[in-house]
Amino acid sequence: MDDLLKKAATLHELAQYCNRYLGPNVVKGEKLVFGEGPSSAKIMIIGEAPGVQEAKTGQPFVGSSGQLLTKLLHQIGLKREQIYISNILKTHPPGNRKPHRSEIKRELPFLLRQIELLQPQLLVLLGATALQALLDPNAKITKLRGQWLEIKNLPTFVTYHPAAALRDETKKAALAQDFASLQGYLESR
Repeated sequence: MDDLLKKAATLHELAQYCNRYLGPNVVKGEKLVFGEGPSSAKIMIIGEAPGVQEAKTGQPFVGSSGQLLTKLLHQIGLKREQIYISNILKTHPPGNRKPHRSEIKRELPFLLRQIELLQPQLLVLLGATALQALLDPNAKITKLRGQWLEIKNLPTFVTYHPAAALRDETKKAALAQDFASLQGYLESR
């Protein structure tokens, strides 16, 4: 499959290939959620997997987590339209459960090729699943959140997933603090 992914020269071509390959895994009535944003985006935000609302619309981060993400971006002077937003998985896990490793292994190559084609200047990882899929399966979000790492030769910022902040109010302040740190980094560039 990797050789076929390399043949995708644009995000559009990769999305078409993703639809052909992963389409059979999409539940009837749902859509594949490839990602969205300008191909010239300097920042790429990567979450876990599409939720119910995302699977209905085919767009990433449009549910309550997406509303919080949009608010956090706005607070640091960014608009969603400036950012490329995607997920580790392109398909909605049944029952909104955490993705299984086999699903991550199947779908991660599409995200890796997205990163190659997009060539962002930095990555923002939202949550443990994104961190573990791209860095180390044993990485702990509680230890690495708020820190800068290097992934795929790109500066990469790690923070909580907005869904975690919606479930646990104490994480909301940490998430806002992390986005303020991200703003500081962007302003220093």
